[in-house]
Amino acid sequence: MNKLWKIIQYGYLVVAVICLVEGIIRFNSDRNKAYLFLIVAVLVTFMFFVKRRLRQKIEKRNNNKPN
Repeated sequence: MNKLWKIIQYGYLVVAVICLVEGIIRFNSDRNKAYLFLIVAVLVTFMFFVKRRLRQKIEKRNNNKPN
């Protein structure tokens, strides 16, 4: 299950990069959508770091748990 969470975690970065590129491409033609894509990119990047930290805490807790 941990491998799945790691893959999903890096999926957030992929989505952030896609949104960032879309925001840059649309910046000259449609500023409102460009800002929306850039905001989503920032939020998804924030979610990446939150999810990574939570996963690391859970792994640490599971490794320290006596069997």
